[in-house]
Amino acid sequence: MRIGELARRTGTTARALRHYEQAGLISSVRAANGYRVYEADAVVRVANIRYLLGAGLTLDDVSAFASCLDGDVPATRPSVGGLRIARERLAVLDARIAAQTEARDRLAAALARYPEPSTPDAQAPLHPATRR
Repeated sequence: MRIGELARRTGTTARALRHYEQAGLISSVRAANGYRVYEADAVVRVANIRYLLGAGLTLDDVSAFASCLDGDVPATRPSVGGLRIARERLAVLDARIAAQTEARDRLAAALARYPEPSTPDAQAPLHPATRR
């Protein structure tokens, strides 16, 4: 199948597919007209790549899972290296969530000091310097 069909069937873009190919995660052959042609099993492989990217991994991280990209990734036990990478990414996500939660709590505490305005000025910016 050509790149547009693979993109349509996997819910991604041709640009992303070219990026995956450049990273060595998928492969194609060139037709006589120069178009990329992918095997049917590329659909599963791309779906698994997108699954791992959606779980917070990078394209470099995904290559550690190359041995299971053609199967059922969620059901396949990753390699020791894959587990290490996944645990590192989880720690990064936890740190980001903690930082965002802290920022949210600071903002909520700052806003709690001010009652909700009921005047026409209710849409005014929070900081006086931003008013025009």
